[in-house]
Parts: sequence; structure tokens; C-alpha cells
Amino acid sequence: MTNILAMLSGSHVVQAIIIGGVLAFLTANIIMNAVVKSMTTTVNGWRTTMKCGQPGNGLLLRAACAKILPAVNVVEEAAYWTTTVDGAGQRLNGRHAYVLHFPAGQLPPNDAFWSLTLTDVAGYMLSNPIDRYSLGGRSGLAPNADGSFDIYIQNTAPAGHAANWLPAPAGNFKLMLRAYLPGAAILDGEYRVPPVIKVQ
Repeated sequence: MTNILAMLSGSHVVQAIIIGGVLAFLTANIIMNAVVKSMTTTVNGWRTTMKCGQPGNGLLLRAACAKILPAVNVVEEAAYWTTTVDGAGQRLNGRHAYVLHFPAGQLPPNDAFWSLTLTDVAGYMLSNPIDRYSLGGRSGLAPNADGSFDIYIQNTAPAGHAANWLPAPAGNFKLMLRAYLPGAAILDGEYRVPPVIKVQ
């Protein structure tokens, strides 16, 4: 090794270090992507994992969790679902109007509260005309006559449904659903978040 380094000029050593660092970074990303894929489940377009935040998770697993979630808690404290697609697998985009329909008795079960947040695809909040960035169990949502709830996700206000409107940008966006102190149906993996439906 000493002989090899002696044969290389200073600039070659620097180039070798840079190339090695880049290769290490790319390898780590490939491994983390594989870990993320193996630990997440996707139902109705919503991705979630119940494995983050567990005591004893190694460095690689913690890094993979940080890549897919804004915060890493044990699932008994908070459960997270994210989606960038509607129920048909099409990219969420403010050119379309969407409805997230919760049948009666099917709001996210919890012992604290739940919320639905809209961000850009990188996870940053977007300004909107009514300064509303999330809706949830404490938002005073208006129920339907049958006890179900509809959340209207679109760029312009839905006529007659302002209380249940989550403003969307003109372009692509991401949704995150959170349940704090999630109920047994979430912890057991029985609860399914409904699909985001594009309004025709």
C-alpha cells in the first residue's frame, strides 16, 4: 500500500479519496433504499412502517427510517402514513380535485388525535389562501348525513365544504396522515387508510 501511494502524486490521492467517498455514499443509498423497501407496506397508495423507533434498531435501520419519516417514534406513540399518489396510482397534482372519504366509524383510531397534512414533495409546507396546512380530529370537520367524513383536497375551495377543505398547490404534492397514541386496530395492522380518490 505504501509503495502504491508513493507512486501516486498528491492530486491522484485526492482524486482517489473523492471517488472512494462518492462510491461509499452511493452504496449506502442503495442499501438504505433496499432496507426502506423491505420495511414498508403500501395499502391504497399509503406507505407506512411499524418498525421505526424500536429500541435496538441499528445505525442503518435508523438512517433508513429518517429517510422516509420526518420524525422517528415508536409506533405506540405515533403512526405515520404518506402518499404521493391517488388510489389509482396516479401522481397527486393540484390540477385535479380529490376526496379522502372515511366511512362512518373509520377515522384513524387513536387515544390522542390524528391529522392529515399536505406538503410539497420534499415535505415542506406550502402557502395557501386560508393558511390551512392540515385537518384532523380537532379541526371541527363537518360529517356527512351517514356519519362518514370527506376531506376535499384541491386547489380551489369546494362549494359548501369549506370546513373540510385542505388546499392543494397547482403542482405535485404529498400527503401525510398521523395518528398519535394509535389505537389497537393500527397497532395490529388491521386499520387501512382509505385511498385518495380523484374527482371525475
